[in-house]
Amino acid sequence: MRELLALLPRPSHYLGTEINAVHKQPSSEMLRMALAFPDLYEVGMSYVGQKILYAAVNAREDMWAERVFAPAPEAAAVLREHGAALSTLESDTPLDGMDILAFSLTHELCYTTILYMLDLAGLPFWAAERDQGPLVIAGGGNAANAAPVAPFFDALVVGDGEEVLVEVGSVVLEARREGVNRQALLARLAAIPGVEVPAMAQSEVERRMVIDLDAIPFPTQPVLPFGKVVHDRYSLEIARGCTRGCRFCHAGMTYRPVRERSLPVLQRLVQEGLDATGFEELSFLSLSTGDFSMLETLFAQSYARCLEEQVAVALPSLRVGSVSEQMMGLIARIRRTGATLAPEAGSQRLRDVINKGISEEALLRHTEQLFAHGWQSIKLYFMIGLPTETEADLEAIFDLCQKVRQTAGKQAKRVQITAAISPFVPKPHTPFQWQRQLSCQEVRERIGFLQDCFRHQKGYKLRWHQPEMSFLEGVFSRGDTALAEAVSLAYAEGDILTSWAEHFDLSLWDRVFAACGIEPEHYLRARDLDEPLPWDHIKTGVSKRFLQTEYRRALAEKETPDCRYGACRACGACNFNNHSSELRQQAARAEIRPRINSAEREAQLPERNWERQNLQEKQGHFRVWYEKLGPARFLSQLELQRLFERALRRADIPVTFSAGFHPMPLLSFGPALPVGVQSYAEWFNVFVRQSGMDPDTVGERLQSQLPQGFRVLGVQELSLGKRQSQAVAEEFDLQLHVPADQARLWQEHIQAALAQEQIRWERKTKRRGWQIEDTRPFFEEVAQVSPQEIRFVFSWREKYVSPLQLVRLLLPEARLDQFTLTKRRQIMDCQETSQQVEQNLL
Repeated sequence: MRELLALLPRPSHYLGTEINAVHKQPSSEMLRMALAFPDLYEVGMSYVGQKILYAAVNAREDMWAERVFAPAPEAAAVLREHGAALSTLESDTPLDGMDILAFSLTHELCYTTILYMLDLAGLPFWAAERDQGPLVIAGGGNAANAAPVAPFFDALVVGDGEEVLVEVGSVVLEARREGVNRQALLARLAAIPGVEVPAMAQSEVERRMVIDLDAIPFPTQPVLPFGKVVHDRYSLEIARGCTRGCRFCHAGMTYRPVRERSLPVLQRLVQEGLDATGFEELSFLSLSTGDFSMLETLFAQSYARCLEEQVAVALPSLRVGSVSEQMMGLIARIRRTGATLAPEAGSQRLRDVINKGISEEALLRHTEQLFAHGWQSIKLYFMIGLPTETEADLEAIFDLCQKVRQTAGKQAKRVQITAAISPFVPKPHTPFQWQRQLSCQEVRERIGFLQDCFRHQKGYKLRWHQPEMSFLEGVFSRGDTALAEAVSLAYAEGDILTSWAEHFDLSLWDRVFAACGIEPEHYLRARDLDEPLPWDHIKTGVSKRFLQTEYRRALAEKETPDCRYGACRACGACNFNNHSSELRQQAARAEIRPRINSAEREAQLPERNWERQNLQEKQGHFRVWYEKLGPARFLSQLELQRLFERALRRADIPVTFSAGFHPMPLLSFGPALPVGVQSYAEWFNVFVRQSGMDPDTVGERLQSQLPQGFRVLGVQELSLGKRQSQAVAEEFDLQLHVPADQARLWQEHIQAALAQEQIRWERKTKRRGWQIEDTRPFFEEVAQVSPQEIRFVFSWREKYVSPLQLVRLLLPEARLDQFTLTKRRQIMDCQETSQQVEQNLL
């Protein structure tokens, strides 16, 4: 793939040269594993699970885990046109050359994208058709019922993956050394707790569980993405599991018991993670972050540094009332990252049915505090179609939004309340797994009812998840192996990236289901409590008897208190205090019990002085000259800015920040260099808030934090004024990568174009529509250096135009992989060239 980077959209997503990416020297004794995420780079690089697995496997000297994501459709078209296979990012190795291809199953709408990636890799879809090549395995939340895609996989990993994936790799290495066949290898894998081999009959498969989180490493040096990703922050997992007992929640049921990392370990992980990443946001991650028993102390340990370095602290998955008012005020002092709460239902009655465990009074008290500390918008998540829901419950959604807005007091007219609506989808291994799911028509009717409630109401927004997507999610959520044929046919019909609205087409699936003789409504129906289910053989730790009891309590509108603070309900997850666990293989080897730091929450934050230095102070100003060559040329200007901001943080260079609601580092760049263009003479300016910093020290520190293709040429000390020298002209080399006869022809085209009085550029602008511009004045000098190299000097005295666009006006038929454009020097308005600057600095 790497030789096609110039032709790929967003080429930086296929480089594999990010900071902290792991590169090893492959050998015949090494196990090669591709961690495959069936979605785009910007989604997959946000997934903490893959980061954990990447670090766990790469900690072994005899194993190498690399990454691969689903390419955009435009990129896939380029691969197919050139006969190139989908490859790993780190080493550009085609997937059929790996030992293991391990997919993450994070949601039901990724299933056809798995086949899309197998197809681009040239691998058969069905496990029964693969007698050689890599083992194709999968894990993740959906592995607890992977029946609809099980025939595509050689093995499935159920539960926590970091230990079992390394065990799987070890078994594969051992089998290779012994020369055993594929069937014998699969039999060995089936003997590992947590591994299901679909081709073999296994009466039970236990969910694999990491019992002590402190005993396993957490990646403090995650790969830093090029460009913006969905969750662009350092996410630190502080706990696993939840015992709140929400009856709709798959993760809350299947990841019991609660296991927390200890405070000393978390303090170390915070420091190491921020040092190694330079992220401007820290997120404490768990199923219910507010339930972490020592959250106040953890926050206090981290806050001083975050305040000092303008690092925002995000607390996702917060329950109402789980954050003290003091903490709320401190978070607001750094940067408000948004307030999202999930009451799930509008009425208290329905919240009791789903066992949400929060009261309206507590919710309104929480939002009142948020508004008092400066938040001006709040998003509330609700589900519709929950068991026993009535029209009154729907009306209660808007009523609750009104009450929340009123808690803003005098500011109520200025605040924004957003109600985000998702159709309820029954999930396996939950008390509602037997419940009926609404049809698309029923969901549309309920959304229409809510639209009427919210219509013409200022200060409120109503957003909703597409009912058609939830319909398809529901089919596969409780599906069986009969759906695998539909997945295969849907991919053949062109379905990929199904979770993206622009790619989703339910009519395609309607045709596919009809062709396969499948009635999708069959999977949405209510189930009898004693009916066999496709996932019954998967033991998550929570017993079916407990789920049935919770289902009956839901219909009786009875709450079940959190066992963390109340009586044990004997769900089956634990084996201590005379309780038996459903995870018998693992319970026989270790005591499975909640691992928490304390039984009660702390009362308040420790008293401390939370003052910080003036981050807007300007004590120094530098211009950093650098080159960007090879893979670095494929980064966009926005990606460059983010890269340097984080590199400066990691280099411990105290950058000055702007004032305002969202303070930003004070960096300024010259005109943006187009993606794909190299440069020996780039620069950016940066203000620092520490006086007396040595320019050479700044350059040395920064160089140590830059990825492949970047080199700091030198650092100039500037005045503190805003007006600094700029380029009035730049010299570029155009290197042609075509046969000699074609190069001569192109040279003639260029000379002919330059001989004209005008070089017309017809372009469309937003304000004036189509415009024609003469670009001939931009070509100040042109010289032929060799038969395949031309040198240009472009003048920017009037304005800046993309040098790549100017070249393409001369060679409109040339592909981007047929030439390289490189900036050699800049000519500044102070009559100095970048080469003279570099010589002075050196």
